[in-house]
Amino acid sequence: MTSNYFRNIIRFSLLALVQVLIFNRMNFFGFINPMVYILFLYWYPIKENRALFLATGFLLGFTIDVFSDTLALHSAATVTIAYLRPTIMRFVFGVNYEFQNFKLSNSTTAQQITFLALLIIAHHLVFFVLEIFSLANFLLILKKVFATVAASLILCLLLRSLFTEAKE
Repeated sequence: MTSNYFRNIIRFSLLALVQVLIFNRMNFFGFINPMVYILFLYWYPIKENRALFLATGFLLGFTIDVFSDTLALHSAATVTIAYLRPTIMRFVFGVNYEFQNFKLSNSTTAQQITFLALLIIAHHLVFFVLEIFSLANFLLILKKVFATVAASLILCLLLRSLFTEAKE
């Protein structure tokens, strides 16, 4: 139990540091900044306290906001995907999610990638709609969402493959 908390604290700290120190400074094509800290919400244990998960999601977003000067955009996006996570999991994993012994590592790779992609899409959609805050710029929102989703998904998949234990 305590190793789970320790692991989550390490993941939280490292992903926040990597996001703030490395990925926030990247600017592909002038507007694409990959957001890899979403992996924390992907890796967070499934059957943990939901209120604690929402608070941790807010704290993660707030931490990124403080160092990125983004006026609570990350906080709103992370709380939104933390709230939507059970619904997304039910959609991707179906009835398997309802079982008490369900683990993300026991699901197929396609399900894991779909789950991660939906988390990233939901996060980026909320983030860029709030950032631009004008439906007159709908095409700009879509451009930023799709480009940043592609970059974030590729980098998240790379990081996921580096730090996930292989199945035997």
